[in-house]
Amino acid sequence: MITIGIDGNEANTAQKVGIHMYAYKLLCALNTLNLSSKNKIHFKVFLKEIPGRDLPKENEYWSYKILKGEKLWILKKLMPQLLFKERLNLFFSPSHYLPLAASCPMICAITDLGYLKNPEQFSKKDYWQLRYWSAISIFLAKKIIAISKSTAKDIVRQYSFSRNKVSVTYLGYDKDQFNLNISQNLVRRTISKLNLPKDYILYIGLLKPSKNLEGLIEGFSLLKNKYYGINLVVAGKKGWLYETIFEKVKKLNLKERVIFTDYIKEEYKAPLLKGAKAFVLPSFWEGFGIDVLSAFAVGTPVIISNVGSLPEVGGDAAIYIDPYDPESIAKAMEYVLGLSQREYNSLVKKGLNQVSRFSWDKTARETLNIMTEAIFSK
Repeated sequence: MITIGIDGNEANTAQKVGIHMYAYKLLCALNTLNLSSKNKIHFKVFLKEIPGRDLPKENEYWSYKILKGEKLWILKKLMPQLLFKERLNLFFSPSHYLPLAASCPMICAITDLGYLKNPEQFSKKDYWQLRYWSAISIFLAKKIIAISKSTAKDIVRQYSFSRNKVSVTYLGYDKDQFNLNISQNLVRRTISKLNLPKDYILYIGLLKPSKNLEGLIEGFSLLKNKYYGINLVVAGKKGWLYETIFEKVKKLNLKERVIFTDYIKEEYKAPLLKGAKAFVLPSFWEGFGIDVLSAFAVGTPVIISNVGSLPEVGGDAAIYIDPYDPESIAKAMEYVLGLSQREYNSLVKKGLNQVSRFSWDKTARETLNIMTEAIFSK
């Protein structure tokens, strides 16, 4: 039986955002796919800590190996395990960080190379770690998974030697969680529980420079007089270099109109998206943008940047903005707020058509195909 090892640490965290959600949903989808397959594979997931309750339960074809440790865990704990103690056919990391050596072929996923475009948006330590370790992982990997065509092009442009080993697997969304069946009663209860205003435009994600929250807040400030009843809800935990975001709110005198929720539980996302006038993601770059799909799925208009991978995710269903122009952001929000019912319904329909192209099952199948090719190709 084929045995595939996976670094599961990105999935094994309570507050899942970005790469954590990608790793978690992919692991769940791989387990489900494997259980229904005739040709079973044994997946062995390596973790620093015991698996959380939401991770797939162990079964005949799915197991966990706990390697206790913290600093330099990949080098000190995982790498010796893969070199001397495991007999794997393949090792996969859903992050940029592969061990420097293993006794089997390795593949990794690269979400984006935004740190190369905007190094000032990272601490020096994080920047150099990402830059050098990602380059090493791309060199060592037999196959590389990019989560968008935009990221794949960036990888090949930066590391030309990788041209023949990069494949694209788009991400998915949770159809059971995000759909049109969310009741208005649930929306009202969620808004009340989070102590939010009735009418709001929504951002979901980390508070960090690449998300362009300062540009969003400045764009929103241009609407504050014309749409006095509309508020901006920023739902997400603090990432890094976020202090200037709060300074911008204070400077523009928007403390009563811009609400920060901090991290929100996953169960609140769907009703929060459903109740929003629009979902806005004005990032300078995105590896993918899972919440764009979630917003489409619940029938909420989407406003996103016209850069990076976002046009691939949004297709013709999103309203596009220039992330470097706050006026562009303001005009997009004003456009959505001024839609007639017929125009609104048409935009929602486009979103539902667009999101139907994506699923975690498809992501898992394509990822497994790449894994299998890496195992059996010379």
